[in-house]
Amino acid sequence: MGELFERTVLNGMVLRNRFVHSATNEGMANDDDGCVNDRLIRLKEEVAAGEIGLLIPGNAYVSAQGKSRPGQTGVHSDDTIPGLARMADVVHRHGARIALQLTHAGGNMYVPPERGYALGPSTMQLTDVSCRAMHTEDIAQTVADFAAAAVRAKRAGCDAVQLHGAHSYLLSQFLSPYFNARDDEYGGSLENRARFVLEVLHAVRTAVGPDFPVLIKVNSEDFLDGGFVLDDFVPLCLMLEKEGIDAIEVSGGTHFSDPEYFCSRPVGTVPREQEIYFKEAAERYKCEVSVPLMLVGGVRSLGVAEHVAKSGLADYVSLCRPLIREPGLVNRWHHGDSRPSTCTSCNLCFAPVRSGEGLYCVALAQQKQRENS
Repeated sequence: MGELFERTVLNGMVLRNRFVHSATNEGMANDDDGCVNDRLIRLKEEVAAGEIGLLIPGNAYVSAQGKSRPGQTGVHSDDTIPGLARMADVVHRHGARIALQLTHAGGNMYVPPERGYALGPSTMQLTDVSCRAMHTEDIAQTVADFAAAAVRAKRAGCDAVQLHGAHSYLLSQFLSPYFNARDDEYGGSLENRARFVLEVLHAVRTAVGPDFPVLIKVNSEDFLDGGFVLDDFVPLCLMLEKEGIDAIEVSGGTHFSDPEYFCSRPVGTVPREQEIYFKEAAERYKCEVSVPLMLVGGVRSLGVAEHVAKSGLADYVSLCRPLIREPGLVNRWHHGDSRPSTCTSCNLCFAPVRSGEGLYCVALAQQKQRENS
C-alpha cells in the first residue's frame, strides 16, 4: 500500500495519500442562499476524519443563474464565505485538504431561475426549464463569475478549486457537439468548443494566482450519439495542460446517457475485473499528458486501487459513492481491513438529494431499519 498512502504535492498543496473524495451534489446547503450549514459540515467532517487525502465538496454554483437543484451549495456571493470557511477549517483539523468544485448548470437546470430560462451553449430543452443560447456577453459574464467564485473559495481557506467540466453541466455542454450547435468561435471544431472552458481556466488562474491549485473534472466521453468522444479527450487535456491546469479528473457519461453509461452507473456490485470504468481513457492520457491524473469510476476494492497507483494508470484514486456509504473506508483500508467497499452502486442515494432531503446512503438506512424492526 506504499504508493497509495505516500505524501504527494500538487502545486504546493500537500496531500497525505492518493485518495480523493470525488464531488457530488449533497443537496444539504441552505436553499435560500446556498450557504453551508452545520449538517453539511458534519458530513464533510466524517469523510475528512476517515483519512481522505483530498476532499472535493460538490457542485457549488458560481452564479444564481447557474444553480441546478434545491439545496445546492453556492459560491456566488460573499455571503457564502463564512460557511465555506467553517467547512474548510473542519476538514483541515482532520488532516485533509479541500478543493471546492465550481459549476454552472447551463441547460441542466431543475429550479426556475430569476430570468425564467436557463443559459447554455445552444437553445435546447433538457429539463422543464427551457434553455436559451448564450450571447457573447453572457459568456463573458459567466467567465467572470467563475473567477470571482474561485477567489471566494480561496478567501474561505480552501486549498484548491476544481472546475466541473463533466456530466452535462455548462462547461461540458460547450465541449459536446450533442449540446453545442453553435456556428461562431465557440462551436464546431474541438478548439472552438474548448474555447469557453479555456477562457474560464485562464480567468480563474489569473484571479487566484500561480501558486493556488486549479483542477478540472472532464468527461472521457459522453456516451451520447453525437456527443463528446474519446478521441477528443486527450487533445482537450493537452490544451488544458498548456493553459496551466494542475490536475485533471477523468469521468464520463451525462445525465442524459443510457443508464449503462450514466455518469454514476447503477450497476450493482461491481465485479473486480470491471471496476475501472475509464481505463482506456486513462491509458491514452498517460501516453501523452504529463499533468497528474485523478481516476474516478467503479473502484470498490483496495487491490484495484493499489493497481491504479502502482501501475501508474493514474496518480490519484477518486471515490464518491463508496464514501457516501462508508465515510471511513480509506481509514479502514489503511489499517488492515481490506474488505471491498460495501457500496453496491444502487444510486438510491441520489433520490433524497433530488427531493431536497439531502445526501445519505438509503440502502444502509433501509438495512438498519430492517435490523431494528
